[in-house]
Amino acid sequence: MKQQKKSFGVLVLAAGKGTRMRSKTPKVLHTVLEEPILYYPLKAAQSAGFSESAVVVGFGGEAVSSWLESEFPKSEIIWQREQKGTAHAAKLAQRWWSSFDNVMILAGDAPLVTPETLSLFAARHKEEKKACSFLSFDLDDPTGYGRVIRGRGGVSVVEHKDATEEQRAIKEVNSGMYIFDSEALASVIDKISPRNAQGEYYLPDALSLIEEEGGSVDAIKSDAPDEFLGVNDQLQLAKAASVMRDRIVKSLMLNNGMHCMDPRSVWIGPKVKVGRDVTIHPSVQLWGDTVVEDGAFIGSFTVLKNSTVRANANLKGSVRLNDSTVGERASAGPFAFMREHAELLVNAHVGRFVEIKKSKVGKDSKVPHLSYIGDAEIGENTNIGAGTITCNYDGEKKNTTKIGRDCFVGSDTMFVAPVTVGDDVSTAAGSVITQDIPDGALGVARARQTNIEGWSRRRRHKMNK
Repeated sequence: MKQQKKSFGVLVLAAGKGTRMRSKTPKVLHTVLEEPILYYPLKAAQSAGFSESAVVVGFGGEAVSSWLESEFPKSEIIWQREQKGTAHAAKLAQRWWSSFDNVMILAGDAPLVTPETLSLFAARHKEEKKACSFLSFDLDDPTGYGRVIRGRGGVSVVEHKDATEEQRAIKEVNSGMYIFDSEALASVIDKISPRNAQGEYYLPDALSLIEEEGGSVDAIKSDAPDEFLGVNDQLQLAKAASVMRDRIVKSLMLNNGMHCMDPRSVWIGPKVKVGRDVTIHPSVQLWGDTVVEDGAFIGSFTVLKNSTVRANANLKGSVRLNDSTVGERASAGPFAFMREHAELLVNAHVGRFVEIKKSKVGKDSKVPHLSYIGDAEIGENTNIGAGTITCNYDGEKKNTTKIGRDCFVGSDTMFVAPVTVGDDVSTAAGSVITQDIPDGALGVARARQTNIEGWSRRRRHKMNK
């Protein structure tokens, strides 16, 4: 019994070197808002409901494949060892796309296409039963783009380098995004030749070949040209990031009620989740899998990556969070740094010039200023005095400091880990704590003060002789 084909597969072409990027990094791994360019077309297709995808890799393919295996493990990887053009790439993937009724082909260096556009594109192609549909758009300056030629004989595309002067005057251009009936593409893919200025196998040549065989081709013009911005150099990369930033911030302001007084200075990545009634001041960056819950406040010059800010928390400004959590109604900053799964629990506070590394600060506890807390656990309602340091590294390994609840740690205390401090403990300012302190005790570990009467006066007299 013949196996029924699936309706759509998405093939992303990502083998190009990107010479104009002037970089050793494969073009599709350059980042837009901290995510590789390639993330965006794959995610758009996934969000549009297309679950089957494959990616053609070439230059820097090992790095691209490694990223795909981590981020899009269900995508099939197809190698194009020699970059001989888009039709050549499609030919190498023929075994894969032959299992679908239709194959959508996207450019791996075009990060701005939306799921909505891809959904409408597929629906129209299927509704009109075309052998091939492709997206087009108008550009005031179409230099470098393939021109869309419409005539009585149908629709075709001529690459810029092969176009006549009359054709180059056309403003409608090819986006490089296609949907082919798989059987129609299979019937012409081997007929495409490299007889052109670049000596490459061009996928647009399939359009006229399909029409010659009686198939119908349609160019579906979009009124959103920004969606088809390709990235070929660093300036275009920056432009793409700016467009995506504006799109994300606008959506959060309109749909989530995010208050943002200077949207153009705020940078938010595509994976970030923001709740209701969040306030973000100018010059803030939110990256990776960051989550900001309802009612939180994010002050200026704060940078968060893969971190969580719970409801009604307050980041007062110039705060850095990496892989860390600020609890509900907790506060941090200004000039605080939390990293490696540091956590503030409910209503805890970390203040000026404090670094928290791989530590937990308990409910209602405070580390107000000028302290380093590393590999530590602090209980509830404990106050850590200025200048406190957990000396966690002994030259070979990291050691843990445990401080109980209701403690008062005097300024300039050093805890030489491993050390455990019980509940309701105080330490004298300037102490170097090397031993455990039991519940309810005062820890004092410093030299006894000696006052030498008249010493300063005698010294001054001696210097003036």
